[in-house]
Amino acid sequence: MTPWGSYALVLIAAFGATTISMPVVIWLANRTGAIAQPDERRVHDRPTPSIGGVGMMVGLGTGLFVASLLGGFSEVFSIASNVWGVVGAAVIIFITGLIDDYRDVSAPAKVAGTVLSGSVLSLAGITIVNVPVPFIGFTVLAPDLAVVLSVLWVIVMSNATNLIDGLDGLAAGTMAIAAGAFLVYGIKLQRVGALEPGNVGPLLAVIVVGVCLGFLPWNFSPAKIFMGDSGALLLGLLMAASTIAVGGQSDDSFTGQSWFFFAPLVLPLVILGVPLFDMMFAVLRRATRRQGLATADKDHLHHRLMRLGHGQRRAVVIMWGFTAVLSGFALVPVITRRGTGIVPIALAGVALLVFTALGPGRIARRGATDAIEEPLVEPLVRVDP
Repeated sequence: MTPWGSYALVLIAAFGATTISMPVVIWLANRTGAIAQPDERRVHDRPTPSIGGVGMMVGLGTGLFVASLLGGFSEVFSIASNVWGVVGAAVIIFITGLIDDYRDVSAPAKVAGTVLSGSVLSLAGITIVNVPVPFIGFTVLAPDLAVVLSVLWVIVMSNATNLIDGLDGLAAGTMAIAAGAFLVYGIKLQRVGALEPGNVGPLLAVIVVGVCLGFLPWNFSPAKIFMGDSGALLLGLLMAASTIAVGGQSDDSFTGQSWFFFAPLVLPLVILGVPLFDMMFAVLRRATRRQGLATADKDHLHHRLMRLGHGQRRAVVIMWGFTAVLSGFALVPVITRRGTGIVPIALAGVALLVFTALGPGRIARRGATDAIEEPLVEPLVRVDP
């Protein structure tokens, strides 16, 4: 089993490389014109560099390089096809997003790049293999079906991450929390022998955590740089690869004995519930309005939170909170093997829902009351005309 120290070193490397590279990336964006201008679709009110994905790619490369030097990941790098498959898929989807950051790319072209990226990942052996079926157990998928489902998952994750990237710090923080939760799950599976030591999933998860944390100081409101499509699609691809490697390739020696039998299949859906729900809601909304699926609007979850009265920062923190609650709800039963552990998580979720719905109204009413009850203060010095 890979020691925690090795994961910590990789996290620090990915974090440091990402955050240190950002001043150079900002300079590059200003020199090359990769600037997001304010418009009716965006919340920000000033021109902002939009190729933060370049720094994220630096963080990914640095994290993998440091991991290759550590003995704790020797078994991961012994399966070279998996690692190089991730690198190849990441480069393809990063370039696809980077082109879109400089000039708008049509939706079919971006989907084509995403499909190509997912196909490279599948050819490298990172595919959904084991699927739990009620009353039967774990079923091994046919190779063709495994590739199709894996590519579809890459498309879903990449687009979900891209769609949620609408407020400063939202996508980076959400994916950091989700990746951290999935890292804990992957390490747990390795400890009980349900996941091969050479599985690349936990390594990708810790790199995503480091990259996102390194990017957040530059992206939290007011953002100095946006991740752009290059960063959002890259994060989606890495999370898809991690969840496929862990959730689709573990056996039932652990999860089959847990009350959460569907953990490998359901856990990624629960942890990533916020971006996935936002994406599904956007698809349904645009379908009912007979709009194209790529049509931008301002009806995403974060936009609705702002219309409720929450500011940008509070809306972002609320969505981080929901991701943390969902992560706890998914992880606690799997790790403790007891269902009672979800009670405090559920209570935290209810409290967060109440605050989300009632918080702005109470704040507004308190402000109005304070204004009415505020005593008039006579000036210390009166100046006659």
